[in-house]
Amino acid sequence: MLTLESYEDWKHCITVLCGIPLTGPYIEQRLTALRDPADNTTQKFVAIWGEQHRLRVIGWFEQARQEVDGKNGSTPLGRAS
Repeated sequence: MLTLESYEDWKHCITVLCGIPLTGPYIEQRLTALRDPADNTTQKFVAIWGEQHRLRVIGWFEQARQEVDGKNGSTPLGRAS
């Protein structure tokens, strides 16, 4: 299992290793799911990674949202301009 201890580790995992661009809609979708304890994917996430990591990842998605908002949505995070 990967060790994701920082925002930069997490962002690299999402954007480079998984190839998922951090777009506004993707970030909002994940935040909605991660904040819903009844969501099936959230339950699986917590079972694997734990509640503390879920809270950390919510913070990292919020940080990514701020970065995307600061770029005015022109280029998704993790993709070249």
